[in-house]
Amino acid sequence: MEIRFGANPNDVKHYDTQRLRDDFLIEKVFVPGEIKMVYSHIDRIITGSATPTTEALVLTAGDELRADYFLQRREMGVINIGGKGKMTIDGTVYNFDYKDGIYVGMGAKDITFESEDPSNPAKFYINSAPAHKTYPTVFINPEKDIKPENKVELGCLEDANHRVINKYILPGQVESCQLVMGMTALKPGSVWNTMPCHTHDRRMEVYLYFEVPENAVVFHYMGEPTETRHIVMRNEEAVISPSWSIHSASATHAYTFIWGMPGENQDFDDMDPVAMKDLR
Repeated sequence: MEIRFGANPNDVKHYDTQRLRDDFLIEKVFVPGEIKMVYSHIDRIITGSATPTTEALVLTAGDELRADYFLQRREMGVINIGGKGKMTIDGTVYNFDYKDGIYVGMGAKDITFESEDPSNPAKFYINSAPAHKTYPTVFINPEKDIKPENKVELGCLEDANHRVINKYILPGQVESCQLVMGMTALKPGSVWNTMPCHTHDRRMEVYLYFEVPENAVVFHYMGEPTETRHIVMRNEEAVISPSWSIHSASATHAYTFIWGMPGENQDFDDMDPVAMKDLR
């Protein structure tokens, strides 16, 4: 498990391109045949993946957590963005199609990941946060299980930001201790997300960009509103956003991204908006 430390905004505004990428960008999120994890000291989120091929992958705590098992003191959200696969959680099997998700509560011990077809492996994207209470494990089919009020259509083609927000894990949909997680899909012809932008000092956020064509790039914007920076990203890469940073993007093609947030509260609309005129 890779460890990354927190970042002070007074320091980040002096970073060059490579330092920004080293501290905030997660490039190879999915590695065939492996579980890959990045532990950030920012709200102690773990971002990672399981990409099983010919053999099942077993989730373990590793030395970094000093725990008997991965979810001894944690909760976890998982969304599959690859081929068909399955998770087995304490003997219960959950079958995943593309974009199916699951919330796994604290205390789940034996967790394995498998792919139906090793040549088209499942890609289980993982966000995990510390937990203080056990909530039920819940499987989430985005077409059947997400309530209408948690499918939010925003923006318009004229502003190049027509998008649909699917809220997988949050109060009233799937209960958790602190993890909030979902997926935003841009409509064809739209390339902007979260602009006008915002910050939220109460929680950090991680984005995973996918459904990005091979010859396309995403410009992810971060930093204090008056000290903005960008990171050039490609398909199936993730980026860590501290609570003091904006988190927005434009791209050369429409795309989809998964967002995950732990922190002080679970109020999705708790944001500090930034006026366009104040951005620098």
